[in-house]
Amino acid sequence: MHHFEQRNGTLFVEGVSITDLAETYGTPLYVYSTATLKRHFEAFDSAFASMEHLTCYSVKANSNLHVLRLLASLGAGMDIVSGGELYRALLAGVPAEKIVYSGVGKKPEEIRQALSSGILMFNVESMQELIRINDVAREMAKVAKVSFRINPDVDPKTHPYISTGLKKNKFGLNIDLSLEAYALARDLPNVEAVGIDCHIGSQLTSIDPFLEALDKLLLFYDKLKAMNLDIRYLDLGGGLGINYDEEQPPHPKEFGAALTKALGKLPLKLILEPGRVIVGNAGVLVTEVLYTKQSPNKSFVIVDAAMNDLVRPSLYGSFHRVEEVTPQGRPILDVDVVGPICESGDFLAKDRQLPEVQQGERLAVYSAGAYGFTMSSNYNTRPRAAEILVDGEQVIVARRRETYESLVAQEL
Repeated sequence: MHHFEQRNGTLFVEGVSITDLAETYGTPLYVYSTATLKRHFEAFDSAFASMEHLTCYSVKANSNLHVLRLLASLGAGMDIVSGGELYRALLAGVPAEKIVYSGVGKKPEEIRQALSSGILMFNVESMQELIRINDVAREMAKVAKVSFRINPDVDPKTHPYISTGLKKNKFGLNIDLSLEAYALARDLPNVEAVGIDCHIGSQLTSIDPFLEALDKLLLFYDKLKAMNLDIRYLDLGGGLGINYDEEQPPHPKEFGAALTKALGKLPLKLILEPGRVIVGNAGVLVTEVLYTKQSPNKSFVIVDAAMNDLVRPSLYGSFHRVEEVTPQGRPILDVDVVGPICESGDFLAKDRQLPEVQQGERLAVYSAGAYGFTMSSNYNTRPRAAEILVDGEQVIVARRRETYESLVAQEL
């Protein structure tokens, strides 16, 4: 069942009209579907039902507290990359023992915060980070559980900015250096190496890079066993892609079956860190047409959403489907959909075939649930959008729209 669909000539999310939401809460407006979030999480999590596993949702994809609470209620753990994300996850009711802490730049106070909370483990990305975690744990009279993020030098065939498993990327340790790191962890008194971690990139549309990385990790696992290390967790990260345009990413069932077969009966608990695949297509960005403009060789649709609201098209050249909320059946034009920001890079769509639209009409920008609001900013002193979560016919204001007063509150 599609939870964003045209009904009676206008776009609905579950049982609620997008037009009604825009008129009540204004635009730009992020709108999320509870039913879609549930369906996506359960489809992913159930794909690994035959093995011991923990699905740790990647908070960076969409960190709204209402979204986190919903996923926590379904049994999700969380993958975090900052102290702020840890704070959000705990506030949302996620048990600390279901939280893994990734990221290359953990500050001492963030490490203390995580140790005090009792998280499952840190995914360590450098030798200096390992030593710092040991030092902080020693000060606190604790033992920190760690895994190391191994960079397997696998090409995920994705955008360079979201590729994370190649030699040239900043993430993780190469396999040779990883062996030294595990040996050091074995000798340090306040850390315990319990896992292996790997994350090769985002928006992957093939299983093959995952399996290539897994082959290398399993060979590495054999070396760790020979070092008498008790490795209990295998964290394969996230990265499974979604459909933005014409991509055909594998279904989670296919992904689950391939990993289950590859892992066999190894005594390892599998940890997965999906983000985009859970929330990406569970949200749209609704925007209003402010003006249309015709230059000698280009047609523009100027809307009230901008690169500060959804930066992916400007940052990555990403495709997001754009459609009328209430289709009028007008002729098709070739247009750029642009925002009010004073940057030439401020666009939501370029050279797009769209029906002719008029002032005051609304457009829906699809696949905006992941890396939409979380990457938004206040550039040009623009208040960030409101976020709405729809559950059937219930409308939840998941985040109020910012005001000019709130933008300057920290400066007064």
